[in-house]
Amino acid sequence: MKNTSSQWIKNLNMKTHPEGGFFKEVYRSDLSLKKEHLPDEFSGDRNISTSIYYLLSENDKSRFHRILSDELWHFYDGGTLLIFEIDTYGLLKVNRLGMNTEEGDLPQVVIKAGNWFGAALQNKNSYCLAGCTVSPGFHFEDFELADRKELLNTYPEHTDIINLLT
Repeated sequence: MKNTSSQWIKNLNMKTHPEGGFFKEVYRSDLSLKKEHLPDEFSGDRNISTSIYYLLSENDKSRFHRILSDELWHFYDGGTLLIFEIDTYGLLKVNRLGMNTEEGDLPQVVIKAGNWFGAALQNKNSYCLAGCTVSPGFHFEDFELADRKELLNTYPEHTDIINLLT
């Protein structure tokens, strides 16, 4: 039997995420890094690693945001997820998370620390269940949701995708 997005949300006890979609934290390392061993941008100690389930369905979007750590996305179920990433040089890359390798999908995608990124489903009649592993571990104070006007002023060449994901 094929799962549905609502089954995943219910069975994994997922909650709405501030950037869009649904999530459930599944791991937070007991080991931590002291602030003095982290880059200056970090406001305090951080767990070595954290992991969540993350789900987008139909017209859900992950709005543009950035974090202070690298984030590794893992594909679990559903359709292809397009993860749009603007790097520190302003270059836009479209990462395809999924299992359709003939179309360029990859089962894992890495988003580098400090890059703006957001996501939408390739097929609006599907869903994508993914996992996100962050190291150093995720803390909401390391999370910045993009301001549309600011992003448009900085990256006017990416107006369409910025308007879609902000």
